[in-house]
Amino acid sequence: MIKVAGLIKRFGGQAVLDGIDLAIEQGEIVVIIGPSGTGKSTLLRCLNFLERPDAGRLTIGDMEVDVTRATRADILTARRRTAFVFQNYALFANKTALENIAEGLIVVNRWPKARAHARAREILERIGLADKADAYPASLSGGQQQRVGIGRAMAAQAEVILFDEPTSSLDPEWVEEVLGLMKRLAAERQTMLVVTHEMSFARDVADRVIFMEGGRIVEQGPPDQLFGAPKDPRTRDFLRQVLATQVALDVPE
Repeated sequence: MIKVAGLIKRFGGQAVLDGIDLAIEQGEIVVIIGPSGTGKSTLLRCLNFLERPDAGRLTIGDMEVDVTRATRADILTARRRTAFVFQNYALFANKTALENIAEGLIVVNRWPKARAHARAREILERIGLADKADAYPASLSGGQQQRVGIGRAMAAQAEVILFDEPTSSLDPEWVEEVLGLMKRLAAERQTMLVVTHEMSFARDVADRVIFMEGGRIVEQGPPDQLFGAPKDPRTRDFLRQVLATQVALDVPE
């Protein structure tokens, strides 16, 4: 469904992504973990062309393109097929929850306003915010704002939803409501690529977990294997540090 081959992204001459090869099947939930600054978020942004890669090939469904030659039409196609959930919600402050969800349907998909608003109300019902349709972001909690952000991605009916550390900006009391919504989407087999530091979510929900370091994929596999018997010492060291206070996941020496 989604495939990247030889993906490279440089900033100031430094390779932040250094030859990434990755394939994601329809309905698969893939979680990326790793140290900060290792290229996880950049990978997501390159798939959506929020960052322009320097080399590589990208396939989404029946669209295949050399990223260095991608046209505006190619980029628009990629963005229609990959919905993005940002760390900081990225909602329009001057639009209501309903309008935030409907905006992409009106502007990108060119739906009539009435149809887009009807779809947005359906999404608000699904994410448990039907009573917040007319609320502006400033009046919503962080968790509610992120659920609206996820609702916006759901409305797009994209082939894959890209989650860029969706709980990192939330106060602890709002994290679980966002993870709960993501778990429901996973149960519905919505294709998802998730960058997160929530190790319990990765263990419980992912079909596959990827560990990245230094702009490369170091190791990947099912959660039980990667958390229970990581093969690479860099993976083991990272998990021991991150999970030092958690006894639920036992990382071998």
